[in-house]
Amino acid sequence: MYPLLFTVTTDLNYDQRMQRICGSLAAHGYPVLLVGREWPTSRPLTPQSYRQHRLRCYFTKGKLFYLEFSLRLFFYLLTQKASLWCAIDLDTALPVWLRACLAGQPFVYDAHELFTEVPEVVARPGIRRVWLAIERLIVPRAARAYTVGPALARVFEQRYGRPFSVIRNISRLEEQELPPAPAAAPPGGYILYQGALNAGRGLEALLEAMPQVAGRLVICGEGDLSAALRERAVALGLLATGQVEFRGFVLPAALREVTRHAAVGIMLLENQGLSYYYSLANKFFDYLHAGIPQLIVDFPEYRVLNDQYDVAEVVALTPEALAAALNRLLRDEPARYHQLAQNCRRARRELSWQHEEKQLLALYGELLAPHSIPA
Repeated sequence: MYPLLFTVTTDLNYDQRMQRICGSLAAHGYPVLLVGREWPTSRPLTPQSYRQHRLRCYFTKGKLFYLEFSLRLFFYLLTQKASLWCAIDLDTALPVWLRACLAGQPFVYDAHELFTEVPEVVARPGIRRVWLAIERLIVPRAARAYTVGPALARVFEQRYGRPFSVIRNISRLEEQELPPAPAAAPPGGYILYQGALNAGRGLEALLEAMPQVAGRLVICGEGDLSAALRERAVALGLLATGQVEFRGFVLPAALREVTRHAAVGIMLLENQGLSYYYSLANKFFDYLHAGIPQLIVDFPEYRVLNDQYDVAEVVALTPEALAAALNRLLRDEPARYHQLAQNCRRARRELSWQHEEKQLLALYGELLAPHSIPA
């Protein structure tokens, strides 16, 4: 059997969803090749149970980046044989679909987001029309399609009249149990934001709130706003006092340890497009699995889960509301902190990658049934 080939534009070292998907398929006997992009800041690839390959490109952003990456990806794919071709999001879909067509083999579309509705695309109507044309060409022709949450699946189904499966980006449940929920926020525990430093993540309001917060903020990640956010933190005096710390990119194993020792997680988004509004980000589950309460915005997917499990405080995206909510959890309402932390410990048993993995294996098993690998 040839590999199942997956393509991303992200750095393979930091894409936890793809590490889970490829790792699960490899663990169940499928050969897997994950192809991504090498960035100027990329570290050597971390060893995995599946093959990995990174493409080197000259351009790092804008139209020329997507053009160069698409061409390099297509010509690389021409040198490969695969049993199935899977594109992760729309920015890798066209060359992968073309290669699958040439091979007469299944093409799968894995939508981590609604790419045509992310802020960077919505703000540029001409660019959005191009991506919409690609989406309309490719999505209806995929042999299978899936996404990260029920709300996004409904949007895709309404837009294209075809079924979308849901495989949520949930953390793997570790065998080791968490310690009992603390009676209050742990002394010295910090506020944690993990993820991209991009527009629409609520980071500007969070920084504005921090001078009024009885706690310290740790930010793990980089993005388009990296420089601007650091400049704002300097202007607010937050770096000089150590109240805000930028740690840059952190590898997944190290990030799990950072998350485990946090007191509160931050899961904020602005309504700058349907992709954000209907999102279901992995950090929501990462905080939950670490047993720490979090702040969330009142978007559909997070509201549904929080109504069921009560693991977070829903906040308005203003500095005043953020500061008040953080101070309640960190200082003023220890009983509420304990309750949320305890609920996280209960919820993690039901919300785990082990459950999502079953749906993943069923989906690929149906496509590859004629080539099934003996147990």
